[in-house]
Amino acid sequence: MAKTTEPIWWSLFSAGGMVSAMFFPVLMVITGFILPSKDTLVLDRMHAAISHPIVKLILLGLISLPLFHWAHRFRYTLVDMGLKRADTLISVLCYGGAITGTLVAAIVLWQL
Repeated sequence: MAKTTEPIWWSLFSAGGMVSAMFFPVLMVITGFILPSKDTLVLDRMHAAISHPIVKLILLGLISLPLFHWAHRFRYTLVDMGLKRADTLISVLCYGGAITGTLVAAIVLWQL
């Protein structure tokens, strides 16, 4: 049996789908309706919360897992549309984009 990395991509796909479905609606309500304020006290508290290392890890997960979900879904959409011969290139571009997005998010969160 040939070894493959497919289970890794499928697990990241499912984790990203779960994060998108379960946490994004809650985050949109909190950040869009409950917390919007120009009060500097609220902004200072949010900055203090985002500066905590555990919150940074959670935010990294909330950013990176949906990126891998997108990459996997987009890859298989393109393959199903008839681009089977370019599957390797599509895989590199899609998963490379998700990895790059994760690295960019990690760098930005690290600097906060």
